[in-house]
Amino acid sequence: MRILKWVGISLAALFTLAAVALGLLSLRPASTPAISGEQAISELTRIELGGSSQTVLMRGQDRRNPVLLYVHGGPGFSHLPIARFYSEELERHFVVVHWDQRGAGASCEGTDWSQLSVERIVSDTIELSEQLAERFGGNGKIVLLGHSWGSVVGALAAQKRPDLYHAYIGLGQLVNGLRNEELSYEWVVAEAQRRGDEEATAELAGIYPPYATNDEFGIQRGWLNSYNGSVYAVERAADALVPILLGSEYTLGTRLSYFACFTKSVDLLWGDVLKIDFLEDLPRLDVPVYFFMGRHDWNTPFPLVEEWTETLEAPYVEIVWFEDSGHVIPLENPEAFQRVLIEKVLPRTR
Repeated sequence: MRILKWVGISLAALFTLAAVALGLLSLRPASTPAISGEQAISELTRIELGGSSQTVLMRGQDRRNPVLLYVHGGPGFSHLPIARFYSEELERHFVVVHWDQRGAGASCEGTDWSQLSVERIVSDTIELSEQLAERFGGNGKIVLLGHSWGSVVGALAAQKRPDLYHAYIGLGQLVNGLRNEELSYEWVVAEAQRRGDEEATAELAGIYPPYATNDEFGIQRGWLNSYNGSVYAVERAADALVPILLGSEYTLGTRLSYFACFTKSVDLLWGDVLKIDFLEDLPRLDVPVYFFMGRHDWNTPFPLVEEWTETLEAPYVEIVWFEDSGHVIPLENPEAFQRVLIEKVLPRTR
């Protein structure tokens, strides 16, 4: 479901290397580039949510446009510096809002870890949605998009407060935590056998979900990534490395603390993720639903989304397939990601 812990380690190393080697981030405060125009908004700010100060990025060419709230994955895998990589065209049609959840990225400092839970982050999402709907007017609704872990948060928020949302988009949707891991494991084993990869087959033979240790989980996710079962369009996704390293939305301090915050969030929330079963516990959503799924996504295996779609009651349900992508569609195919949101979801706001 998440882009695994070793990826977080790699990102943390990249953040640190860029900050130290280039010396560009040492004293610079966090900021976001301006957007020209009387109605434009380009704001990086702190908002109080559930008694915790959290960082929110809002960008758009016209603040009168509908709001698109992007709920990031992980848990704890925040990415404000990446946001502009796949939002340039969206900013022409939406007020695009990215938010670092409590315990993640720029919202990590001062986190009361005893308060971190799925329920708490869902409540933060609803509170932020209320503030956005009130601030930007319109008909009091926004578009909600949850990615990976964020799809757990987003689906639950849409269930609790459908009145706040024009539509819900599950991007790399998680449906059942334990079955998610079982299907992902089984695909990796089958792929290792197909390739005649004896090393992978031997390592995988000694583990099975739910994994007893983080190391076991890392073995499976390591081979999953080696076989492009998470990020499929690797070269296209690599184009995001520059904004990850140098994006102005993070300070040096945020980059240096990124991995520790990410790890803490995962450790505290992963057990709850494994208990998720939307097939049983979330049979209905009272908003239009779109699932954006990569055809090569075995991080959140798409067969579970197909299964849920068959039984989910909602005003509208559609799976939108991205044939050349895996789990990280916005980075693997940013043009198609933005185009689908504009062509399919934007009309729901009118």
